[in-house]
Amino acid sequence: MPTHSKLMEIAEAERPQERLERLGASALSDVELIAMILRSGSKGHNVLNVAGSLLNDAGSLSQLIHWSDGEFVKFKGIGKVKALQLVVVIEICRRILASEEEDIPILDDPKRVFKYMRSRTIGLGVEKFWTLCLNRKNRLLRVCEATSGTASNSLVHPREVFREAIRFGASAVICVHNHPSGDPSPSAADIKVTRQLRDASNVLGIPILDHVIAGSPKTDPSGLGWYSFQDSGML
Repeated sequence: MPTHSKLMEIAEAERPQERLERLGASALSDVELIAMILRSGSKGHNVLNVAGSLLNDAGSLSQLIHWSDGEFVKFKGIGKVKALQLVVVIEICRRILASEEEDIPILDDPKRVFKYMRSRTIGLGVEKFWTLCLNRKNRLLRVCEATSGTASNSLVHPREVFREAIRFGASAVICVHNHPSGDPSPSAADIKVTRQLRDASNVLGIPILDHVIAGSPKTDPSGLGWYSFQDSGML
């Protein structure tokens, strides 16, 4: 028996490649799509079984966006190279989503901000903090990543938030940071930094319209997926 169970060794009727050529990618199941990326399994585990085990463990295709290469290599038939290939495919998906959202012209409420930033915040294991630079009509000029923190905190200083706003001539800013836990409820540190940013904006004459914490609707007690300091009367 050969060492690897490659796609070509699977019965023709079951080959994802044959179905892809005949019917197109939309006809493939989630398992078959993953199998096409993996291309081969391991001794005693054909590629469809490996892909199926992977998706069963993740729960769904969408949940794989949260995975790192270290989680992929836990499966027999997925080595370091294949794990990195999967991570690259996920990153490509992130960037496509981000590019499709670039044409959103106005960010004037927390729901729009959350939806616009979703492709950047989803699946992140660390906190990041962004400054959204806006013109006088709340049209986006630039998204600037101010800081990238650890798995437990993200520290930001007003100079990091407003530096790019000054550079790009922003008339106002919206601040966004994510909570990897998915619960967007503000911490004491979040409240403290928001007050510092509010005070700095008054000095600089660049209004901070909102500070939005991005989480996940599934783990947000309110079901929204985000928290708005403006809506909460804290700005």
